[in-house]
Amino acid sequence: MPTSQPLYERIEKRLRARADAAADGDPFPSEQRLAREFGVARMTVRQALARLERDGRLERVPGRGTFVRAPAAVRPVGTLLSFHDQMVAAGRTPRSRLVDAGLRPATADEAAALSPGVPAGDVTVVGITRVRLADDVPVAVERAAFPATLGALLDADLESGSLHSALRRLGLRPTLGSSVLSARTAGDDAAALGVEPATPMLVETRTILDQHGTPLEYTASSYVAERYALKVDFTVAT
Repeated sequence: MPTSQPLYERIEKRLRARADAAADGDPFPSEQRLAREFGVARMTVRQALARLERDGRLERVPGRGTFVRAPAAVRPVGTLLSFHDQMVAAGRTPRSRLVDAGLRPATADEAAALSPGVPAGDVTVVGITRVRLADDVPVAVERAAFPATLGALLDADLESGSLHSALRRLGLRPTLGSSVLSARTAGDDAAALGVEPATPMLVETRTILDQHGTPLEYTASSYVAERYALKVDFTVAT
């Protein structure tokens, strides 16, 4: 390792490897203990830990200590991939906690996406709200709406199964989608996600069409920002 590299960066590299080898929620040594271990000032250790906290790999909980956090799940923008399939591909275990499911009146946005031109008051949808978890860590609150003709979705495994797989079994293939990204704080979703109400959230609102070009799904997914990320590839206009 080059000796010109700042000491706190060398310590950070070793601490990052330690965090990578640990499980989500494992306790991490304190500043004081690490300063003794590396024979440096606490300020040097603090700089190293700050970078890991910034990247979401460590979380300090006042009065309890510092804990390891799993790396954020990353999905390439432009890829239509369900949360379930994304977590499986990443080697993580997806699960859902069902909050609500059933037929209900559509919101104005749901009606516009699923039944264009029909007044919102005349539209009924299959509404499914779930907390999405990866390795039992809450990552997002997902509020999905489907045409009322897809009531069979309510008989699917909504906690350990994939809704997109259930749609395929019904002969419908999620084929084309568009999404809008925004940001907010956790607010009323904080308790379900185990975070503070002021925690930053990444919100993806997407509309998906089936293989016939018919509206199939309208979903608003609110992700804990430090637990999820979107990867964007782009070209530079000349």
